[in-house]
Amino acid sequence: MTLEVKLARLRTHRNNIHRYHRLLKTRLSDIEREYIESRLSEQRAALENLARTTFPIPFKMPPPSQPQTFRSDEVA
Repeated sequence: MTLEVKLARLRTHRNNIHRYHRLLKTRLSDIEREYIESRLSEQRAALENLARTTFPIPFKMPPPSQPQTFRSDEVA
């Protein structure tokens, strides 16, 4: 699958997630709400999975116990 296809699929999942969020703000029956929440969950999982395989570079954050501090007189 090419990068262009993966990016198109990512956009589709993102758009579906936005649409489901908008739908959840409307008046729905309990069955409709359950269905939309289920689809929303599926779209989120698909988006996360596709993003993980499309951009496999892990980003490491510094541990919270060691915050990085900068002095105002330091030059970058």
